[in-house]
Formats: sequence, C-alpha cells, structure tokens
Amino acid sequence: MSILDPIILNKNEEQELKKTIKEFLGLLKNKDIKFFVGGSYAKNTFLKGNLDIDVFARFAYKDKFLDISKELGKFLRSRFKKVVKVHGSRDYYHVKYNDLVFEIVPVLNIRKSVKAENIMDVSPLHVKFVKRKSNKRIQKDIKLLKLFLKANNLYGAESYIKGFSGYVCELLVIYYGGFDNLIKEARKWDKKEVICFSRNEEKILVSMSKSKKHGPLIIVDPVQDDRNAAAAIGKRNYEKFVKLCKAYNGNKNFFIKKEVLLHKLKGYTIFQIKPLDGKRDIVGAKLLSLLERMKKEFVRYDFKVEDYGWKFEDEVYFWFKAEKLKRDKLHIGPSVKDKNHVIAFTKRWKKVSIKKGKVCTTLKRKYLTLKEYGGYLMKQDWLKDSVKSIKIYK
Repeated sequence: MSILDPIILNKNEEQELKKTIKEFLGLLKNKDIKFFVGGSYAKNTFLKGNLDIDVFARFAYKDKFLDISKELGKFLRSRFKKVVKVHGSRDYYHVKYNDLVFEIVPVLNIRKSVKAENIMDVSPLHVKFVKRKSNKRIQKDIKLLKLFLKANNLYGAESYIKGFSGYVCELLVIYYGGFDNLIKEARKWDKKEVICFSRNEEKILVSMSKSKKHGPLIIVDPVQDDRNAAAAIGKRNYEKFVKLCKAYNGNKNFFIKKEVLLHKLKGYTIFQIKPLDGKRDIVGAKLLSLLERMKKEFVRYDFKVEDYGWKFEDEVYFWFKAEKLKRDKLHIGPSVKDKNHVIAFTKRWKKVSIKKGKVCTTLKRKYLTLKEYGGYLMKQDWLKDSVKSIKIYK
C-alpha cells in the first residue's frame, strides 16, 4: 500500500467528483463571465478529503472599472438559493452543491501580473505555471509534500498557522525536481533561504520591498516577481521543517498525523481556553498572539520554557513546559563604579553583595511553578479580556 493511497481519489471517486464539477459548471452559463476550475484540482495536486473546489469567474479586462464581485454575486443569486459572501481583498462566494463547497472567485482576464487590479487576478497565472512546469511524477510528489506537512502541523498559510501554502508546496517540488531532492536540499537551508526561478535573482531581490523579505524563507513568485510566495511562513515553522527534513529517513510515520494527547503531556502546565466569538482565521490569529504573549511573560519571570504549543479544534488548549524555579533569585544591580546608582540600590535593598564588579541582592520569588505563575497571569486584565474564560487544565 502506497503512502498516498488514503489521500488519492480512486477511479470511482474521481469520476463522481468530475461529474459533480461538470454539473455545477453547467449551471453557470453566462455570456459575459467565463467560469473554469482552478486551485489544486486544476493542478492535479488535490488531496482526498478536501471538500472545497476553487472556481474562477473571469471577467474581461475592460470590466476593471466595474465592481466585478458585486456583479458575480447578482448572477450567483439568480442561480442558487443560498450564496455566502466571503470578505477578502475582493469579496468572493461559497456555494454548496452535492456536499461540495465551491469557492467562486471573481478575477480579471490578464496575461501578466503587472495588469492585476487585485492579488486574486494573479491566481489563474499560478495555475498555468504549475500545470506547465509539472508532470504526473511532480504532481505526485507535491501531494506527498502536502501530506508530510499536514502530518506535522506545518500546512496552511493562515495567520494562526504560519505554515506552507499549497502553492508554496508546488513551487518547492517544481524547483527542486521532486520530494526527495527537496528534503535533501532543505537539510542545508540556513537561517534565511532564497529561492528564485529567474536568473536575475539579485536584481529582483533589490527591487523587492523590505517587508516582503522579512521572513526566513523567500520564494520569489515566478509569475509575480515583486511577491514573496512564502511570506506567511513563520520562523518557528521554518526551523521545524528543516529539522524534520534532517530527521527524515523514509519512514511512513513521518506522514501520519500525530495527535497531541493531553494526558500524555508529562511535566506540562496546560490551559483550557474558551475563545471569543468570530471568524476562525481571526480567532486563531488572536489565540496565537495570546500564546506567544503568555510564553514571553513566563520567560520574563525567569522560566526557561523548554517547549510550548497549542491545539485549536473544538476546544482550545495551550501547553508550556519549564522546570520549577528556586525560591532565591539573584537580582543584579549597577556597576560599583556608578556611585549614584549604587547608593540608590543599597537604600532600596539594604542587604547587598558585590559579584563581578556589580552590586547584587537576593530576592524571594513568590511563584515557583508555571502553574502558580499561570494562576497570577489569569487574573491580569490583558488576559481576561482576550478570552471568554481560561482555566488551568492540569
């Protein structure tokens, strides 16, 4: 049995999906709008279990002065009872048909990215590039990389995941010529890695804005060279990917999702959180910021956080691991040469000593464990106001 078998459609499933898509497109006949399938399905990098199908609604370039999103919405509502508008850089729509969610995106008909009026207009060019630069072997390896990343919680460009998007997966496998070669080369990646399909890499990078070169991985979008396709990837996930590549030995376990079992997290302090209401991506982004803020607060109090993470599913959990602190804390003051500050320090603390040319005193810590200090943080307004409720799970 192949690693990919569970996530690749069999012939019957493929035919059924093809039939449903054909039926759906048949309901979208319009002389002014051309509808065609995009996304991973069009590129043959689609994974089983994905119930979303991307459809581009392409308008003529002369329609750039129209609100094409509004025009698309009117047309869809004339065909379907339930049409859900989704807000984005340009609003798009969800329509459910035969248990599939069709994501219908309005775009302008352009041949070059410089003509784009919106980032969405470039998406069909991504599809063309991947189809032109891939074959069945490359497409299979792209699916393999997606599975590898999904299994290790690194897949998804959403702001609360900060991982690898489907398009980034496609570009990486195409650039390195396959999954195995990508793994081999990624082991050599440094703190910052640049990938460019053009020979004019230096010139392109000079013209790219600083903000787009901020992350650890820069993949110059081959159809839009002022864009970093990997801008969403966070430093932590980049480092985790490189580490995974170094550890990878071909074992199938690397492709099996490892669920975090809370009862098996020994030595961890776990917080159960009820988040505020909102869209999943916005709620997720806020929770990630909260996780990082709590970690910083623990570190500020002198805890050496060995590991931390979170689970964002039906319920939300944060977990942190750090050794218990000692009651006594050495508080280091000014240099003995700084007489005015030394006088102020000795007035405040009374009992002082000199170590390595600095005045010091010994303080007593109030909180020694993450659980104790976590209890203190839970009473702070910045944390209480960020969630509906938070409690220590164990």
